[in-house]
Amino acid sequence: MKSLGIKKLYYSISEVSKITDLEQYVLRYWESEFEQLKPAKNRAGNRIYTNRDIKLILHIKTLLRDERYTIEGAKQVLEDYTPEEDTGEQLELIDQPKAKSKIKDDQLRADVLEVKKFLEELLQKLN
Repeated sequence: MKSLGIKKLYYSISEVSKITDLEQYVLRYWESEFEQLKPAKNRAGNRIYTNRDIKLILHIKTLLRDERYTIEGAKQVLEDYTPEEDTGEQLELIDQPKAKSKIKDDQLRADVLEVKKFLEELLQKLN
C-alpha cells in the first residue's frame, strides 16, 4: 500500500484479510468466537476495522497458529489482553504469494510416481 501521508482510520474486511494473511471467512468466524473482536459496521453494514482490531487479530493469529492454543485456550489468554495504544502507524498489505510454478508441480508428480513404482516393485520382491 502506498503511503500518501494520510493515515487510514478504518479498513475493509478485504484489506484486513490481506494485511493479516487470513481469509475473510476466518475473520468473520473469529468475530463469533472472540467477544473482544467486534469491528464496527458502516451504514451499508460493512465491517470497518481499526488498527486496534487488526492488532487483536494478529495476536489471535499468533496464539492459534504459532503458539498452538485451542480457541478456548486463546479465549482465556485474551481475557487479560489489552492492546497497545494506537500509535497511528500505517499498516501495510502483505504481498500475495506468487502462483506456483507448473514445472514444480509436474516434477513433484513425476517424483511421486517414481517412488510409487519403486514401492510396488519392492512389494513384488517381498511377496
